[in-house]
Amino acid sequence: MVVQFHAVNFKADAKLKTFIDKRLEKLERFYGRILEAEVFLKVENTKQKSNKLTEIKLVVPKGKLLVRKFAKTFEQSADQGVHALERMVKKKKQIRGF
Repeated sequence: MVVQFHAVNFKADAKLKTFIDKRLEKLERFYGRILEAEVFLKVENTKQKSNKLTEIKLVVPKGKLLVRKFAKTFEQSADQGVHALERMVKKKKQIRGF
């Protein structure tokens, strides 16, 4: 799986990219035909403490899966996003033979 990172208005360090990459690799256990993943990391200008946004888009042979999660840290939002994608992949695989 090819993973592309896009950090909007800041530079993401290698430690964060490695963390997210390892989490995304776990999705291949559930569906091994993931072609590409795009990760967008943004800091939203809000007064809330949960202002770190992680968007993950998975490209698979029969479509795309997109998830957006806010949290206090990018690690937390990426974790939440991967868990949501895991549920989505399992559900689609059961329903459509994904």
